[in-house]
Amino acid sequence: MNRIEAKFNELKDKNEKAMIPFVTAGDPDLETTIELVNAMEKAGADIIELGVPYSDPLADGPTIQASSQRSLKNGTTIAKIMDTVKKIRLSTEVPLVYLVYYNSVFNYGIERFIKDCNEVGIDGVIIPDLPIEERKDILTLGDKYNVALIPLIAPTSKERIKNIVKNASGFIYCVSTNGVTGARNEIKTDLNEYMSTVAQYAEIPKALGFGISSAKMAKELKAYCDGIIIGSAIVKKVAEAKGKDETIKNVMDFVKEVKSVLKNN
Repeated sequence: MNRIEAKFNELKDKNEKAMIPFVTAGDPDLETTIELVNAMEKAGADIIELGVPYSDPLADGPTIQASSQRSLKNGTTIAKIMDTVKKIRLSTEVPLVYLVYYNSVFNYGIERFIKDCNEVGIDGVIIPDLPIEERKDILTLGDKYNVALIPLIAPTSKERIKNIVKNASGFIYCVSTNGVTGARNEIKTDLNEYMSTVAQYAEIPKALGFGISSAKMAKELKAYCDGIIIGSAIVKKVAEAKGKDETIKNVMDFVKEVKSVLKNN
């Protein structure tokens, strides 16, 4: 059982939903990324997503795109992020997931990437633009190295949902709304129908993300899923903070606030 599965089992026993924050690795720098991961876990994060910066992130809105650019400008590479995860693993066992674009994985070497994920302590990968024909190879490598391939699905046809969630592990990243990432004030998708379609084809946990910007929204949406993913709202706090201490404090306070509404349903 990998750390993701163990965490969802533990939360189920406590009748809690997972708080899954996202930060871009290397924004503002990799040392701060280490401190942010430790701080977010302390504040109640259950699983943490690390974004691997990419020059053309199709699924991301302006907030995360700008964060990616800042990180790349600092010279962040996959090799440096792998080293950073090694350091993170000296102090925490929190489940860690990469959100990474396919081109980055391909250029690094697909098997080398999945193998290195296992070696440094990454539990799962989300590849938003993974071509369906490449999925089989990555699933096989994921099984070999115990790294979950977490599918990202949007409100779409039943047939497509069925194909995407087949053989998924870890959890399913359910995109709450069509379009790119970014904090919104409301979600207009018919979540009842969408999430019950996903549940028809997949028994593993489902987490909702894209557009969730506050504890209030998390509270309204938690009934539909097993976890809430928040990215842009956190990345914005990192961008707006003045100095490392303020960055850590603002992100911790926000994670704590969201986690508080995901306890004791």
